[in-house]
Order: sequence, then structure tokens, then C-alpha cells
Amino acid sequence: MEKEVETELHKEKLWNSNYLKVWCANFMIFFSFMLLTPLLPLYLSETFGADKQMIGIVLSGYTLTALIIRPFSGYLVDSFPRRVVLLVSYAIFCALFLGYIAAGSLVLFAIVRTLHGAPFGASTVSNSTVAIDVLHPTRRAEGIGYYGLSNNIATAIGPTVALMIYGTCQSYDILFWMAFIVSAIGLGINWTLDLKKRETVKVSRKISLDRFILLKGWSQGICMICYAFSYGVLATYIAIYGKNELGITGGTGMFFMLLSIGLILSRLVGNRTLREGKIVENASIGVAIAVIGYLVFAALHNHWGYYGAALIIGLGNGHMFPAFQTMFLNLASNDQRGTANSTLLVSWDIGVGLGILAGGSVAEHLGYYAAFWTAFAVNLLGVILFLAYSRQHFIRNRVR
Repeated sequence: MEKEVETELHKEKLWNSNYLKVWCANFMIFFSFMLLTPLLPLYLSETFGADKQMIGIVLSGYTLTALIIRPFSGYLVDSFPRRVVLLVSYAIFCALFLGYIAAGSLVLFAIVRTLHGAPFGASTVSNSTVAIDVLHPTRRAEGIGYYGLSNNIATAIGPTVALMIYGTCQSYDILFWMAFIVSAIGLGINWTLDLKKRETVKVSRKISLDRFILLKGWSQGICMICYAFSYGVLATYIAIYGKNELGITGGTGMFFMLLSIGLILSRLVGNRTLREGKIVENASIGVAIAVIGYLVFAALHNHWGYYGAALIIGLGNGHMFPAFQTMFLNLASNDQRGTANSTLLVSWDIGVGLGILAGGSVAEHLGYYAAFWTAFAVNLLGVILFLAYSRQHFIRNRVR
């Protein structure tokens, strides 16, 4: 019987042409994003003389606008043609990379960075929702896991490429131009999508809070905020911490490479269990592994802790994130896929934004070690909440 089910699952094609296109376009979004992320704190420090707290404030603006736009993005992709929403948001995301080149002061840079968060938030919601649409229902959980690999591979390659380019030419403008070109390629790929017409949410339907935020996913959202908080602290301050505290000048790329190797390996292993419906098990394993990684990073202030934690956190998040995304989708009706995706990403944005702000403030007053212990404590809080309440809440309220 099990073999018959497995055979039935594989009758439907996973890697169809539209899925491949949105997969590649998502890679381009995150590759262009990751080209800049690890070096922006150094750029603000070296170019504008910004201190740690100011860096946190400037960079958190991006997350703030992504957070604000994402609930509306979920509503838009559920209510209007998704291809149109996707192309418009992607085009604006691409164009705003040119604003970094034009910004000649810290204030102008902060404005551009803050504005850039809106199309990033909208394009990631619409792109991931289209990816779910073009997957057959029997391959959806598996497809979500593989879709996340596009983020992971971009996260692995982006910082390494950025550091190599900067190490060679010592020019931030070249990185800004490269990010623009890469995102433009992604826009071109999405332009070729051939999507079937779908029934959208009727405009006459009463607009309620549940059209913007998946209320049944509140406990999963709080957990995700805790996990994203920790990631926001590490991802934003890893380059400065490695340089100033450990004397690691070229190791940021290796950190993200190891993080992404862990993500990729765990997704490849976890996709089979997701396909078998073991969503809660995947999430439980993932959050438990990840919190160990944050403990290692906070406790070991050396190269072993720096690089070892990256791999462990990657292994944990690779199990956790696709499982949580499947949870959100399984808590939602079919006409709330965009809302479910946006709620997941809003939760992540809130956590990352809080992590950037709190991490910068704690690092400024108490040092980086205190900031990373804070990241571990918040992550542990999320793990306790999930194991004690959230996983049972999902089992009681799932739609499918």
C-alpha cells in the first residue's frame, strides 16, 4: 500500500516549467539581496561613520516597510491577478537598487533602504504564492521544501561572491550595480510565466482582519518571531563581530556558506518526511537543533563556535522553515494562500526587525557577546512555546 501511495505521488511532475521559473526568480531576489546584506553594516560605518546603534536603525527600516506591506500583499495576490502583482512588485524591487548608488548621504540611504523593503515584501509573497499555485496538490509540501532551496543557495553564494568582488575592487557601487542586474534577470524570467486563470476572491466579500493576517496561525507566528529575532541579530552583525572581536576579515562568506550547506542538507532529508505528512515532527526537530546552534555561537567565542554554529543553525532552520510554511498553508482555506504566506513572512520580518534593533542597542551598550546571548534566550523562548503549545494548536485547527 505504501509503495502504491509513493507511486501515485510521483505521477505528478514536480519540476514543471512554471515552477522552475519562479524558483529561479526567487533565487535572483535573494541573491541580489544577499550581495548587499553582509557588507551594508561595514558600508554605513566606513562611508558615513555610522555607529552600531545607527546601523541597526537604518537597516531595520527595510524590514519595517516589508512588514507593513506584506499583509496587504497577501490580500492583493488573493484578490487580483497574481502575475500582475508579481511583475509590478518585482520591477520596483529591481529599480530601487539604483537608489543606493544615487544616495550621497546617510539620510538618503536610509530613505532608499526603507522604501526598498516594500517591493521586497510584496515580491516574495507573490512569488511564493505563485510557486504554490503551479504545484500539484500531491507535491505541494515537497515543492515548498525545494522552493526554499532557492533562498538557501542564494544565501550561500551571495555573501561569498560579494566579499570576493569587494576584496578585489574595493567598490560598493559595483556590488549595487550587480544586485540591480541580477534582479533584472529575475524580472525577465518571471515575465515569461504562463499561468492559468484562477478564480480570485470576490471584491464584494466582506473585508476582515483575516483577509490580511491568518488569525489561526497566531501561535506559530509568535514562534517564528522568536526564531527570526535570533537570525536577525546574527546575520546583521556577523561581519563586524568577526572582524572586530575574532580577527576574521574574510570569513563572513564561509559562515553563510556553512549555514546554507546545513539548510540544503536538512531540506533534502526533510522533504521526504514532509511528503509523508510528518510536519510537526520536522518542525520539532528543526527548532531543537537550531537553538543548540545559537547556544554554541553565544558560548564559544572562537573560530569553532563561529563556523560550527553556522552549520548547526542551518541544519535546524532547514527542517523548521518549510514545516512552518506548510503549517500556515494547512491552517488556511484555498482562497487564503496569499494571506497564509504573508503571515509567515510578516512574522519573520517582525522578528528580524526586532533582532536588528535590539541587537544593535545591546551591542552598543553591553557588547556583542551580550547581544548573541540575547539571541539565544529569545530563540529558546520560541522553542518552549512551540513544544508546549503551538504544535498541539496546529493539530487541533488544521484544515487539511
